[in-house]
Amino acid sequence: MPQHIRPRPICGHCDGFPTVTITTGTRTPDGERKTITAHCPTCRGTGHTTTARAHTKIGA
Repeated sequence: MPQHIRPRPICGHCDGFPTVTITTGTRTPDGERKTITAHCPTCRGTGHTTTARAHTKIGA
């Protein structure tokens, strides 16, 4: 039987795009661009406002 899970709300600060890569403008010795990765501080890189909860069976 399929499990139906409600979708979690999307983070309002990052709109569901929690991790971005930003170029620094410099290049590495082999010619590639240097980048840094930034995570949304509100959702901590998950893209959602609430944490996933474990399902428990009631009455078992």
